[in-house]
Amino acid sequence: PYTMHTAHPRFWAWYMGSGTVMGALGDLLASTLNPNLGGGNHAAPLVEKQVIDWICKMMGFPEEAFGLLTSGASMANFTALTVARNNRCGYDVRRKGVMQAPGPLTVYASTEIHSCNQKSIETLGLGSDGLRHIPVDGDYRIDIAALERQISDDRAKGKVPFCVIATAGTINTGAIDDMNAIADICEREKLWFHVDGAIGAVAILADNVRSQLSGMERADSIALDLHKWMHIPFEAGCVVIRDKSAHRDSFALVPEYLEREADDGGMASGSLWFSDYGLQLTRQFRALKVWMSIKEHGLARYGRMIARNVEQAAYLGRLIETTEHLELTAPIGLDIVCFRYNPGGQDTEALNSLNKSILVELQQGGIAAPSY
Repeated sequence: PYTMHTAHPRFWAWYMGSGTVMGALGDLLASTLNPNLGGGNHAAPLVEKQVIDWICKMMGFPEEAFGLLTSGASMANFTALTVARNNRCGYDVRRKGVMQAPGPLTVYASTEIHSCNQKSIETLGLGSDGLRHIPVDGDYRIDIAALERQISDDRAKGKVPFCVIATAGTINTGAIDDMNAIADICEREKLWFHVDGAIGAVAILADNVRSQLSGMERADSIALDLHKWMHIPFEAGCVVIRDKSAHRDSFALVPEYLEREADDGGMASGSLWFSDYGLQLTRQFRALKVWMSIKEHGLARYGRMIARNVEQAAYLGRLIETTEHLELTAPIGLDIVCFRYNPGGQDTEALNSLNKSILVELQQGGIAAPSY
């Protein structure tokens, strides 16, 4: 009877926002209007552009940067990695394809990277071998020295490195990679610097997290989710890309049935066509619920809420450390707390089984919904 509904007052599972009343109203109004956000001369694309401009400013990107609202960070990462592949491989990969590359195209990320990035790299034709998983340190952040060695070794073997993915808030522990160090490597090696900030990028709004995200503003692209920590109803992801022309050049294709008229040419006019910046031509009006939510609360209030969540996680950690038979199993990152019940005298396999059974009992009883 207790399904995966984020409105449960103790829904603490995975990383999902609860949704908001204003966001739900925005969805209702958007569905009532029912516009197609592929392009055309109407108000909805301008609302999306406004939202993207706000997010670019949040991320510290220049005014000329651009982006796209997506279903979530999976599609946001895919979009960014497509642009990265097309712009850092040294040849016209969009026309010639990956088979014409001078060597295996290669991307680098930590072992804690979200699986959607591997799926994106496989879909882009690079195969799972095209993603190099770099070891992490004791805080579950990418090992910078190991990253540098791997890039050097791969170049010597004829591979073609083109991108490093930093994670701003890993899915398991909330770890944040050293983005300034990664940015330095990418500048020196002429690689695309992408940040998977699905969880943590919006924490740039929080005073007690902002310093940990230093260097994110140096990225070439950032993927983030608004339906996580900003609680916009599903679906609401976003990608922002520093080089707008590189973004457009990776996706724009204008057949005769999508020809644009002059600015005064009726419905098929206007220069802003979001179909030029992603895979989809048909796109729903996601921007309205985001616009309305930000207008209702203001970004400063979101920042205070995020900061409070981080403080709550630290408080929970202190309670765990002072409670018999509970123990932390990883450093606390952002608002993710990894802990378990340990009565003593059991090996890891037995402890895993015990904690899984406790978790299922909590979930099935409707008491609370932590995750495993």
